[in-house]
Amino acid sequence: MFTYLEELTVTEAEQVRKTIQALFRQTCILQVKYDPATLTPRDNPQYEICARHRGFIENYIEVLGCELIHDAQEHIFRLSGEHMPRENLSLTSTVILLLVRLIFRDRIMGEGLNAPLTTLREIREYGKNTNLITEKLTQAQWREALYLMRMHQVIDLPGAVKDVEDDTPIYIYSTVNLFVTAADINALIEKYREEEDEYETAEEIIYPDTDQ
Repeated sequence: MFTYLEELTVTEAEQVRKTIQALFRQTCILQVKYDPATLTPRDNPQYEICARHRGFIENYIEVLGCELIHDAQEHIFRLSGEHMPRENLSLTSTVILLLVRLIFRDRIMGEGLNAPLTTLREIREYGKNTNLITEKLTQAQWREALYLMRMHQVIDLPGAVKDVEDDTPIYIYSTVNLFVTAADINALIEKYREEEDEYETAEEIIYPDTDQ
């Protein structure tokens, strides 16, 4: 297997290694990435590396118990399989990811080919309207969610995560569908509403109305 790398130039062999590392770090590689500030598309060199060296990469990651999936419709390469790295999302990050998926769905369904952009302000508004965010989140919680989504190619944004403000444009990629399906949305919303109802009931028991 490694004879294949030895037959490549030093530069190209290093590009293949870095592409494999990127796959395991971020789960998927998109063909086109966007600058959310200008909406300028640019080709992703690592996608071309995946396409050119697909056979070798497939064999390599198969040894590690994973599979390389090419989604021709979405124009991405992604990892699959029982042994692929798993991200343990916190409850807050899961909720924010769910809200981003809801916004993406509304953008695509309601505005056709218009860019699926959002902002922290809009995510908070969706959280309030769906009752999925019932308290003020800390900056650390927002940064954790944004960092993970950016790392896994779910969103893109101008500059560093720490510099994101309320109205900073956040570009949502269709890869959000890989992490949260329509069925997941309905199930999670129902789950969180049930948990909220249970919490409110518990509060009523602990703090009964003294006027009665």
